[in-house]
Amino acid sequence: MSRNIYDLIGLAAGICFILALKGLSSPKSARRGNLIGALGATVASVIVFFYANEGRALNNQTLILSAIGFGVLVGVPAARKVQMTQMPQLVALFNGVGGGAAALVAIVEYLKLGSDATTAVVIATVFTVIVGCVSFSGSIVTFLKLQELMTTRPVIFPFGRQIIGLTLIGVLLSGGWVIASGGTTPLLINGLLSLIFGILFVLPVGGADVPIVISLLNAFTGLTVAASGYVLQTTLLIIAGTLVGASGTILTKLMAEAMGRSLFGTLFGAFTATAQQSAGSAETRPVKSGSAEDVAILLNYAQRVVIVPGFGLAVAQAQHTVRELADLLSAKGVEVAYGIHPVAGRMPGHMNVLLAEANVPYEQLVEMEEINPTFPQTDVVLVVGANDVVNPAAKTTPGCPIYGMPILDVSLAGNVIFLKRSMRPGFAGIENELLYDSKTTLLFGDAKDSLTKVVSSLKSL
Repeated sequence: MSRNIYDLIGLAAGICFILALKGLSSPKSARRGNLIGALGATVASVIVFFYANEGRALNNQTLILSAIGFGVLVGVPAARKVQMTQMPQLVALFNGVGGGAAALVAIVEYLKLGSDATTAVVIATVFTVIVGCVSFSGSIVTFLKLQELMTTRPVIFPFGRQIIGLTLIGVLLSGGWVIASGGTTPLLINGLLSLIFGILFVLPVGGADVPIVISLLNAFTGLTVAASGYVLQTTLLIIAGTLVGASGTILTKLMAEAMGRSLFGTLFGAFTATAQQSAGSAETRPVKSGSAEDVAILLNYAQRVVIVPGFGLAVAQAQHTVRELADLLSAKGVEVAYGIHPVAGRMPGHMNVLLAEANVPYEQLVEMEEINPTFPQTDVVLVVGANDVVNPAAKTTPGCPIYGMPILDVSLAGNVIFLKRSMRPGFAGIENELLYDSKTTLLFGDAKDSLTKVVSSLKSL
């Protein structure tokens, strides 16, 4: 394969990546965008085997094919069997593996070039190793947090900010050491310190802020891939890495804004938090609970109902049942909409994808900015598995983990129904005062079972 043909095919693959990002910007075209991106990645991987760089044959083909085969054996079952509730963890894990792989490739290429490496290549290598290692170890920590293999709360320790700062200085100094003198030992020290910094970087983050860090680390991985593309002199890697880095950065900014805080506050706010609500008294305060029949009657006589989905809906796999309920209400002449918070669930788009599985009409999915002004005219809000995204503490309790986060103003509706398993607080670990409001009714139990009972009762009315 000639260089020109190789470059043209690589350009086509790059265009596929751009079209994939465009498709992923809307639920209607997300599936098509994903397939286009997968096609581009497949083409980019295959053409390498048909191009010999400067007359040199491709070496270690058996090892390369074995690695690809192993990745397919692990990745395909993991992607097909993962539950929707575990998708963010899978994204974090795959993202971390990508960053670690880019760092390893850069190290191998650096060792192969030896003294022939130019200063620019060495700088790109150091950048790739630092950012790739931070992305790898940080993503592993976010995976452990979301999988609840470790505490989801911020992990703070004495002199935490100072230790993190000193570790970062060590990373930068060791990177400078590599650039100034070269050698394998300085590069390995730089990689080790970067791995440690990645862990320390993520530990202070907890609760609903973890998905923001996943997005940031995803952007890091993109920059790592772009830098490794420079080291390997591969334009396609530069294109792909730049796209991932840019889109990840934009997404991180949007998520931080949706949480109502700066990125610095997201990463280090745990060290400066002055007040947090305690959930210890949640079981001792009176709440108004009801039965499925009570909820069905309230919904039956409503003119407008807004459904607010959350992570609990995903856990219960109740998306099909909630759609059945919405269809039944619509058949009775009730106006139904879904209020979607930007960070509902564990990552942006989580609820959109979940509801799309149940064929919920896209026009019924209404973003927070559009749905909030309509709550005063809403008769009933049905909160299914959400908590933090409707918690008034985000507006009324300075110092709490979610203070400043824009929320769905469900408290302005005529009636609020919470479907909850228990009085346990949400992912941020704070109490929700709305649960004790006189207009709020709690329906305890598994969301899918509770919704099934409500549907049965509604059909009998």
